Amino acid sequence: MIIYLFRYRLRIGFFLNAFLIISVAAYSQHNISGKVVSAETNEALAGVSIFVKNDKQVGTVTDSQGLYQLSAAEDAVLVFSYVGFSSVEEQVNQRSIINISLRADVTSLNEVVVIGYGTQLKRDVTGAIASVQEQDFNKGNFASPDLLIQGRVAGVQISNNSGQPGIATTIRIRGNSALIGTGQPLFVVDGVPLSGNTGRPDINDEFGTSPAGNPLNFLSANEIASIEVLKDASATAIYGSRAAYGVILITTKRGQVSEPKLDFSVSTGIASILKKVEVLNANQFRRAINYYGVDSSKYKGGDSDGLGSILRTARQQNYTVGISGGNTNGNYRLSVGYFDQEGILKKSELKKYNANLSASFKFLNNKKLGVDLNLIPSQYSENVPPLRNQSSIVGIALSWNPTDSLRRADGSLNIEPGVNNPLAVSELYNDRIKTTTILASMSPRYDFTDWLQLKLLASVNFSLGERRVSGDQRLTPTNPVGTANVYNNENLTSQFTATLNFSKEIVSKLHLTAVAGFEYMKFTSAGTSIGVTGPVDSNNKPIGFGNFGLDYTNYLQYSNSANRMVGSFSNPLTELQSYFGRTVVNYKSRYLLTATMRADGSTKFGENNKYGYFPSFSAAWVLSNEPFFTSPFINSFKLRISWGKTGNQEFPAGSAKALYSFSANGGISQINNPNPNLKWQSDQHFDVGIDLIVFKDRLFATFDYFNKVTTDLLYPSVPIQPAPQGSLVTWLNLDGKIQNTGLEATINSKMIDRKNWQWDFGVNATFLNNRVSEMPSPIYTGEVAGGTTQVIQNGLPMNSFYIRKFLGINDTNGFSDYEDNGNTYFSFGSPNPTTLLGVNSTIRYKRVSLSANLYGAFGQSIYNSTLNSVLTVGKINNGANIALSEFNNPVKESIANPLATSSRYVVRVDYLKMANLTLSFDLGSISKDFKQAGIYLTAQNLFSINSYAGFDPEVNSNLSRNGIPSVGIDHQSYPTARTFILGIKFSL
Repeated sequence: MIIYLFRYRLRIGFFLNAFLIISVAAYSQHNISGKVVSAETNEALAGVSIFVKNDKQVGTVTDSQGLYQLSAAEDAVLVFSYVGFSSVEEQVNQRSIINISLRADVTSLNEVVVIGYGTQLKRDVTGAIASVQEQDFNKGNFASPDLLIQGRVAGVQISNNSGQPGIATTIRIRGNSALIGTGQPLFVVDGVPLSGNTGRPDINDEFGTSPAGNPLNFLSANEIASIEVLKDASATAIYGSRAAYGVILITTKRGQVSEPKLDFSVSTGIASILKKVEVLNANQFRRAINYYGVDSSKYKGGDSDGLGSILRTARQQNYTVGISGGNTNGNYRLSVGYFDQEGILKKSELKKYNANLSASFKFLNNKKLGVDLNLIPSQYSENVPPLRNQSSIVGIALSWNPTDSLRRADGSLNIEPGVNNPLAVSELYNDRIKTTTILASMSPRYDFTDWLQLKLLASVNFSLGERRVSGDQRLTPTNPVGTANVYNNENLTSQFTATLNFSKEIVSKLHLTAVAGFEYMKFTSAGTSIGVTGPVDSNNKPIGFGNFGLDYTNYLQYSNSANRMVGSFSNPLTELQSYFGRTVVNYKSRYLLTATMRADGSTKFGENNKYGYFPSFSAAWVLSNEPFFTSPFINSFKLRISWGKTGNQEFPAGSAKALYSFSANGGISQINNPNPNLKWQSDQHFDVGIDLIVFKDRLFATFDYFNKVTTDLLYPSVPIQPAPQGSLVTWLNLDGKIQNTGLEATINSKMIDRKNWQWDFGVNATFLNNRVSEMPSPIYTGEVAGGTTQVIQNGLPMNSFYIRKFLGINDTNGFSDYEDNGNTYFSFGSPNPTTLLGVNSTIRYKRVSLSANLYGAFGQSIYNSTLNSVLTVGKINNGANIALSEFNNPVKESIANPLATSSRYVVRVDYLKMANLTLSFDLGSISKDFKQAGIYLTAQNLFSINSYAGFDPEVNSNLSRNGIPSVGIDHQSYPTARTFILGIKFSL
C-alpha cells in the first residue's frame, strides 16, 4: 500500500511539473511594438485597436503616428481592428516587431450603420437603409449638410430650390406624396429628432411670401461623420407619426482614442452665374419697338444690362479647426468654424459661426456607467434680396428697359414713378436675418451586463431669429415715406427618451437584439412683429425717415404712429408621447427577422384619435450563408422583404380644435372649426430588395422594388364660394390615395485595385411612378399670373400641369389659339421625374485623385412662369424688356395678346449636372508635426446638360394655394452659380 501511494505521488508530481513548464512556455510575456498604416496610402493610422484574440483585457491602441507597444505571449494572436478597414489577425511567433497594413473594407458588411434608436451591423440590416460615410460625401462648400449626399442615394431626390445661399432644398424620398406642408423627411441629429422649424422668420410683404430657410443651416457640413437615409417603413416606423416622408439620420464627428490632435481645414472660392436668360439687348429692343409699332418714347437711347447690374463675382471662405483625443475611458472633440458665402446677386450673403463640442466618458471601476455629451451652438446671418412669390428683383432686372440708364448723369439712381429700377431696389432695399440655434443633449447609459443596457437622452433645441426689413423712401417717389419691419420668432423643442437595449445569443446560433423605449417631446413657438412707415406732417404730406445714416429699423419710434402695425402669436403647445419597441432575430446569420411597433399620442390629433399605431415587419434570407450555396463569384447574396405603416402630422398646431386669433382694438375671431375626428395621415409601405457582393468583394449591388400608398390625407377644407359670412376652414382627412411605386438600383465597384492605381465607380438609378386615386374632387394649386397651373386629381400624378392647350399664334391677328377657345383644361405633363440618376467616380494614382459626382432627373416637366408673367411680348408696350425667343418667333405676336396660363409655358426638361469635380493631392506627413496634409481644387455646378431656356431646370418656386404646395414652377428664381474652390487641410 505504501509503495502504491509513493508511485502515485511521483506521477502527480511529474504531471504538475510538466504542466508548469508548458504554462510558462505558453504564457511567457515579451514586449511587442510596431506601426500600423493604410495599405492604400501608406499613411499612419491613429486609434487602431489591438488586442489579444480571446482576451480583450490585453490590448492597446496606436498613437498619432500609428505606433503601438504591448506585452503578450509568444504564441498569442493579435487582432488589429479599425473602423472602415478589414480586421487583421497576426500570429506573434516570438516576434518583437510586427508592422501591419490595413486595407479599406470594400464590402463594408462589418460597417456599423446608425438606425432608429441604435446601431446595427450592415450585414444584419433587413430594411431599406442607405449609409453614406464621410469619405464618400460630395466635395465642396455647402451651407447645409443635406447637399453632401445629393445624387449619392437611390430613391432620394435632393433639389436646389434656387441658387440663393441658405435656402431650403426640396428632398423627396421615394416620390412625392405631400398634399400639404413641405413633404420633407424627418431629420435626426445625434439621436435628437428636429421639429423641421427654425426661429428664422418667414415673411409676407408687398413682394409676396419669402422662400423658406434650410432647417439644417445651423450644422457645419465639415463636422458630419455619416448620413443614413431610412427609406422603407421597416426602417422608419420606429419614428411613427413623423416618418411618412422618410428619415435622415445625421451623425456628427466624435473624438477617437488617440493622443490630442489638431485638425485644420481652410478653403476659399469664387462663384459666377452658370447660365443667363436671354432677353433683348439695346439694339434688339430698338428693333423690336419698330417691329411691334410701340410708342417711340419707350426707346431711351441708352445701353444697359438690368440683370448684369445686380450680378457679381461672389467670394466664399470656409474655416474649421478641430481638437480631439482621448483614451478608452473618455474621448472628446471640440471644433469651431466660420463659413462666409456671398451670393451672385449683390447684397445676398450667408455668414455662419458654429461650434461642436462632444464628449464621451466611462465611470466606476467596472466602467459600466457612461455619459455622452453634445453641444452644437450656431449663429448665422443672411442678407436677402427681395425674392418673393409675387415679385422678385430677378424679374425686375430681366424686364428692365435695356435702352434706359440705371443711373442719371450725376450718378444718382434713375428712379421714375411706376418703374422699378433693379439697381435701385438692390441698393435701397435691405433684408437682414440673424438666427441663433442651440442643440444640446446629455445621454447617460448603464451596462447592467454585456447584453443589457439602459440609456437615457435629454435634449433641448432652441432657435431664436430676428429679421429686419426696410425699404428706402426713394423707392416710392410718389409717396416717399419709406417702410420698416421687424420680426422676431422663437422655437423650443425639448425631449426625454429612455431605452432599454438587449443583445444576446439566447440559444446556440440564435441571437436576439431588442430595444424598448419611451419618449416625450414638447414643441413651443411664438413671435412678434412690428411694421411702420415714415412720418407725415400735419397736412398728411410725407416727411419720411430722412437720411440719418441709419437703417430705418433702428429708429422705429420716428415712424407714423397712426400707421404702426403690431402683431404677435403663440402657437398652441404641441406634445408628443410615444412608446416604441423593436426586436431583431438572427439565426445562424442566415435568417433575419425584424419587428417594430410605435404608439404616438399627439395633442395635434382630434379628441377621438389621440393615439396612432405604427407597426412594421421585415425579414431577410442570406442565401450565401447556406451550406448548399456555392458560387465562385458571388460572395454575399441577401433577399429582403418588408411592410409597415408610418404617419404624418405635418399640419399647424391647434388645427383639430377651435382656434382663435386676436386682432386690433380688442377683436377676437375664430379662424378654424374643430374636428375631434382628425387623425394622422397614413402611409403603408411594401419593399422587396436584393443585396449582392460579387467578384471577390469588388462589386456591391442593391436592388429594391417599393410600393407606398398614402391615405387619410390631411387637408384644410376651404368653404365653397360664395360662402355664408363667418364660414371657416375645417381640417379633414380626405378619402383619396397617393401611390408611389418604383425600382431602385445601386452599384458600387472597384474597377481597378492595384498598388498605385485605384478606380472606384458607382451608379444609382431610380424609376418612379406616381398616381392619385379616389380623391373626392380635384384640388388646384400653383398660382401663376392670376390663375392656377397644377391639379391633384384622380388618374394623374401629383401636381400635374392642368391648363389650356396652346395651339400656336394665329398668324392673322397675332393672338393665341387654344383648344376649345381655352374653355377646356387639359393635363400636360408632371413635375415629378420618372427617372433619377446619380454617377460617382474616383480615380487615384499614388497620391493624386480625381473624383466626380453627377446627378440628373428625367421625365419631368416644369412651368416657365418667368416667361409667362414677366417676359411676354405684351410687356414691351409698357417699355419693359421681353424674351429673345419671343421676338424671334417667326409668327408676329400681337402686343395686345392677353396674358394667360397655358401649355405654351410647360417645358419637358431632362437634365444632367456635373455637381462636383475635385482634383486632390495627398501630401501625407510633411514632417513629424504636420500630418495628413492635402490640397484640393473643386468645381461645383461645373456644367448642366439641358435644353431649358431659363436659368436652371432644377428649381421649385413657392407658389402654393390654400397651403397646398406647388412643384416644379420657375418663377423669377435666383440664378444658379458655378463655383471654383481651392482648399487645404492638415493635422498637428
